[in-house]
Amino acid sequence: MGAIRRWWLRQFGPARRWLAGRSLRARLVAAVLALLAAVCVAIGVVTTVALHQFLVDQLDQRLGTAATRAGGPPGRPAPGQDAFFRGQAAGTLTAKMEGGQLVWAATFQPDEAVEQRPVPMEQRSTLLALPTDGRPRSRDLGELGEYRLVARRTPAGDVFVTGLPMAEVQRTVWWMVAFQAGIAGAGLLVAGTAGALIVRGSLRPLRRVAATASRVAELPLDRGEVALRVRVPATDTDQRTEIGQVGAALNRMLGHVAAALTARQASETRVRQFVADASHELRTPLAAIHGYAELARRGREPVPADVAHALRGVESASARMTRLVDDLLLLARLDSGRPLATESVDLSALAVEAVSDAHVAGPEHRWRLDLPAEPLRIDGDPVRLPQILANLLTNARTHTPPGTTVTTGLSAPGDGTVEITVGDDGPGIPAELQGEVFERFSRGDTSRSRAAGSTGLGLAIVAAIVEAHRGTVTVASRPGHTLFTVRLPGLVVGAP
Repeated sequence: MGAIRRWWLRQFGPARRWLAGRSLRARLVAAVLALLAAVCVAIGVVTTVALHQFLVDQLDQRLGTAATRAGGPPGRPAPGQDAFFRGQAAGTLTAKMEGGQLVWAATFQPDEAVEQRPVPMEQRSTLLALPTDGRPRSRDLGELGEYRLVARRTPAGDVFVTGLPMAEVQRTVWWMVAFQAGIAGAGLLVAGTAGALIVRGSLRPLRRVAATASRVAELPLDRGEVALRVRVPATDTDQRTEIGQVGAALNRMLGHVAAALTARQASETRVRQFVADASHELRTPLAAIHGYAELARRGREPVPADVAHALRGVESASARMTRLVDDLLLLARLDSGRPLATESVDLSALAVEAVSDAHVAGPEHRWRLDLPAEPLRIDGDPVRLPQILANLLTNARTHTPPGTTVTTGLSAPGDGTVEITVGDDGPGIPAELQGEVFERFSRGDTSRSRAAGSTGLGLAIVAAIVEAHRGTVTVASRPGHTLFTVRLPGLVVGAP
């Protein structure tokens, strides 16, 4: 079995690889044409073999007549050499052997000046080797071509050989082969064209089902409210056909997906509303906690050192929790799809202010600016846009060691967008975490330590604000180089 499989792969492996990358229509048409070609070849071989045998049988009958005419009736003396060719057809071969030796051998050529042409010497050994049983045999006589020969022994002990050329038989067979090839080729061409049209029409419902699946695949199903109303047309859901079964199954699957998406959206809406409500409600008690702690620590009466330390801890924890609540509330508002304010924002001035603030917050880092000569402005939210740079710079300061150089750049690529970049030469982000840095509560440190003050929401807020402005944000990082790139549409060059 292994040898058969290897032979099959050697013979048909290239064809299978060629068909593997073709459409179903092409493979069906190719399979039908291959079957038709195999049938045509089989019919052609059988017909050709039968025709060849029929013509050879006819030639053998003529050969028997020619041998009788050449050697005379059995029991009578053989005629002279000239009499051998009387009434014979052109190309007839006649030879006489006496005592095992070839006396003479010639072919009859009535269209030449000399009617008898001697058989070449190198072919005479073939005549001598013929059995004398009177049965016709085919032999190749070199330049004379293939002959049908019969050898008979006379009562006197002599042997006469008679032969007829098979050239006419071969011409007829080759003409038949050419005719069959032409008819088969034309038939395959017509069958291929008709088959392609028939298969194309038969697969049209399948293309409609595939188009429906493609439209569903292009829908953003990962977030937000999704109205999954795309369905396979009812004409393509007939359960009696294979394509109809696929269409009906796809519709059922889309129904289940739509139900799951609706349930997911309802759950997300409830969670989002809860986060928004909880964040809003927590802001007031957190502000009170922070205020009372600060008031107690700064009161007129001195407090013990341990109590003052505890109050400072309460203030720090309430401030950190207030930032977390504000971030959650901002994300909840962005998730709800509330429209952003839109006005002209000077990104160049915004970058200068953001880097100045970062320098004050992190004097141990080196802060650099790379701005174009002309101010770059876009139409956006003047409150949310500064948070993009502020969070990116805070992320760079928080997750890089002192002495790291952080470079903020602005540029206009020329496609109507503004490109904001924040890069550093710090240790970089691990490759396995780069795909998750914009997820909520994602941190490079897998521990739950809050020593750096990170909530894991800074980059998530950046991604949400950029998405709300119909932009994109990406990150590329390796040890010694990390670059965040934000692209925002709506470029306006120059002063307002």
